[in-house]
Amino acid sequence: MADRAQLAEFLRSRREALQPEDVGLPRGPRRRTGGLRREEVAALCGMSADYYTRIEQQRGPNPSEQMLAAIARGLHLSLDERDHLFRIAGFTAPQRSLRTEHLNPGMMRILDRLDDTPAMVLTRLGEALRQTRMAKALLGDQTRFTGMARSTVYRWYTDPRSRLIYPEEDHPIHGRAFTAKLRDAYLIEGKGSRSAAIVDALLAASPEFAAVWAEHDITSTHPDFKRISHPELGVLELQCQTLLDPDQSQTLLVFTAAPGTESYEKLQLLAVLGDRVDI
Repeated sequence: MADRAQLAEFLRSRREALQPEDVGLPRGPRRRTGGLRREEVAALCGMSADYYTRIEQQRGPNPSEQMLAAIARGLHLSLDERDHLFRIAGFTAPQRSLRTEHLNPGMMRILDRLDDTPAMVLTRLGEALRQTRMAKALLGDQTRFTGMARSTVYRWYTDPRSRLIYPEEDHPIHGRAFTAKLRDAYLIEGKGSRSAAIVDALLAASPEFAAVWAEHDITSTHPDFKRISHPELGVLELQCQTLLDPDQSQTLLVFTAAPGTESYEKLQLLAVLGDRVDI
């Protein structure tokens, strides 16, 4: 059973401890107290300010597991804090074996400071957990997919539109790299895992995947230097820097271009374009 008083107090304490700078928001001259406002937290969690306010005021329905997960992400909770949130809301804490779904607070703070740069956080299966607005302009909204389609490698072999990101001549190297990363995840997670389910589904659906999988290539990797094909800007030649969180098996990708190059100028134009919609 939910302890609504404890839930309200815990959320209030985490909201007041989180500073605007921690989530990439300006403090502003009119902010009289530390911490975030309720409407700011609601926006970070992807819910209405009224819904979040009612939880803090012990009113309204008890939040679902999906909403609790959104609140944990919005408040940048650690894994222990997330588990505590679930328990006081009357639910069993998510299994730590599924912890790749929860962004590390430190990773989130870095991402919040990269709003003017294409950047995104991926799980070991290539599932996008969060993107900056510039990443959505460059690559499309990669977080919108559900089911197995959340995985980049699954989309690569089942949805031709997913390959529009790269020039056609670069497809073989990326296909092999995606497959090698899936094999690595499969070896770590084993039978009965999400990675195993994706392998089985792709073996049944894609002869191309089956052929690459049969080669047992574990050395192929994505190049640090990437060519990204954009429907309005053409091909951008970008450097892709990666930051790995080994505890939660998440990778932060940051795309940059050398100043003074044509690709650097194209990146600046991304700021005035909306989300990419062709993928």
